[in-house]
Amino acid sequence: MSINLVKKLPTEEELKALIPLSDELRAIKVARDEEIKKVFSGESDKFIFVIGPCSADSEEPVMDYIHRLKDVQDMVKDKIIIIPRIYTGKPRTTGAGYKGMVHQPDPNKKTDMAEGLIAIRKLHLRAIAETGMAAADEMLYAENTHYVDDLIAYHAVGARSVEDQMHRLTASGIDVPVGMKNPTSGDFTVMMNSCLAGQTSHIFMYKGYQAETSGNPYTHCILRGGLDKYGKSVSNYHYDDLVRLVETYSQFDIKNPACIVDANHNNSGKKWAEQPRIVKEVLHSCRHNDDIKKLVKGVMVESYIEDGNQSIGDGIYGKSITDPCLGWDKTKKLILDVAELL
Repeated sequence: MSINLVKKLPTEEELKALIPLSDELRAIKVARDEEIKKVFSGESDKFIFVIGPCSADSEEPVMDYIHRLKDVQDMVKDKIIIIPRIYTGKPRTTGAGYKGMVHQPDPNKKTDMAEGLIAIRKLHLRAIAETGMAAADEMLYAENTHYVDDLIAYHAVGARSVEDQMHRLTASGIDVPVGMKNPTSGDFTVMMNSCLAGQTSHIFMYKGYQAETSGNPYTHCILRGGLDKYGKSVSNYHYDDLVRLVETYSQFDIKNPACIVDANHNNSGKKWAEQPRIVKEVLHSCRHNDDIKKLVKGVMVESYIEDGNQSIGDGIYGKSITDPCLGWDKTKKLILDVAELL
């Protein structure tokens, strides 16, 4: 066997004992979770923003950003629920590029995944403690979910993971909303089957145990656009796409039909400045069609303190080291504009 086992990582129990969630903070998170679930069940008509950096690369600028979000959340709380993105993993299947805090909490240090696990748990806990805003994270590695499952308010399963059986099975045992992105092909059926799997009870192997789940009724779709056979971005946020999704949902036995529209990735062609326009077009479709309004629960936006992105070594505070993001001034304006339109 050519895999070298270098270092034993902390267990879930060890990490949670080292960085515990207090009863007081747990109560704050549970209340926030229930508020978010009511949007997906249709009991609340608040609009969700899953918003933040492409990658949570450094604790201080990420927390600076989340504090700014908290100030805006207080201004729009009657209409909007903001879920900060703290995306601590980043897929890089080619081997090049930044892989996220779990791999390397400091880009200038040698990878130490034990330190990475500590760093991501501390960051998620700090967000709750300082702002009361439990965050979203991407389920990049399904087996890592249990390290922070008590801290996360929203899980996203990416376009390259949505067909993976372990991601689907793990989603079925999570008790907060899980968004399943359409695959890079843009196919709706794969996404819908993933939602169906996430809502279904399962028996499977997990962490060396036979595990059983009851299904997650808040598993739902995320539209993020796709790629054609030439590698060109094809968007799927337009009115006709949303009508098609409404019709597709009607063909599946899925509880709480819901959709989050990702305004970046292939919907924008990674043209980050297009995100406000895309969000407003989605809202226009909601105003025009009651079925779309009922289905679309919110949007996902890649945003950070500074516009655009940078190389890892550039050292610009609050600027993405992965995909380009919408800067803070434009972000604040977008959220306030949406609140006026709702």
